Amino acid sequence: MPAPTLVIGAPCWIDLYSSDTDKAIDFYGRLLGWKPEAADERFGGYFTFTKDGKHVAGCMANDGSTGYPDAWGVHLMTDDIEGIAEAAAGQGGSVEMAPMEVGENGSFAMIKDPGGSVIGAWQPNEVKGFEVTREPGTPAWFELHTGRYDDAVSFYRVVFGWDTHVMSETNEFRYTTLGKDEDALAGIMDDPGDVSGWNVYFEVADVDAAVAQVTELGGSIVEPAQDTPYGRLARVKDPTGTAFRLVTSP
Repeated sequence: MPAPTLVIGAPCWIDLYSSDTDKAIDFYGRLLGWKPEAADERFGGYFTFTKDGKHVAGCMANDGSTGYPDAWGVHLMTDDIEGIAEAAAGQGGSVEMAPMEVGENGSFAMIKDPGGSVIGAWQPNEVKGFEVTREPGTPAWFELHTGRYDDAVSFYRVVFGWDTHVMSETNEFRYTTLGKDEDALAGIMDDPGDVSGWNVYFEVADVDAAVAQVTELGGSIVEPAQDTPYGRLARVKDPTGTAFRLVTSP
């Protein structure tokens, strides 16, 4: 398996905030072939998922005390987490959770961008991030949908150092990527609709079969599978209502 591209500014990790971690373990285990590792009580019971022995995601129980809904979160790599936090406010964002050390693993912060979407920042120490991506059963793409498109592009370029490239600039489809063409690592879409926020795509061998399995496992379909120039895509929810996307790449 090719190693994931872990560079400054790019997505390096995802984690699931779930009100029912037992359901999450069963659902993602059967859908994507994931296995949970033992929870680390030093960090509030946070645990990681592996796919064929490689780390792909984390999971944290949502007890409702924070007011945040169940969701998939994306984290971008940085080598200056204090600088990220300081720069956010000057670019229309804010700090949701101040930088903090996570043991020997690294340092973490939560930032809100100008459109109100929350993004994590991770400065690695012993733990770098994903060990595999873009293979069946693993994260494949990371995409921000926002109604503050121009502000968001500027924010990620300035605060996280993105090398931004305009992929499309039509009235129907405005889209900017981190990196260019085949080397792109994430995207920002102009979308004032009800899916604002960061979206995670998981690669699967057969989207249609995976969508059918989602419903069998207690999830639901938000957007049925459809063919696009970027692969066959679908948007679904897990049993607690957490949305994510499935893709079978071309």
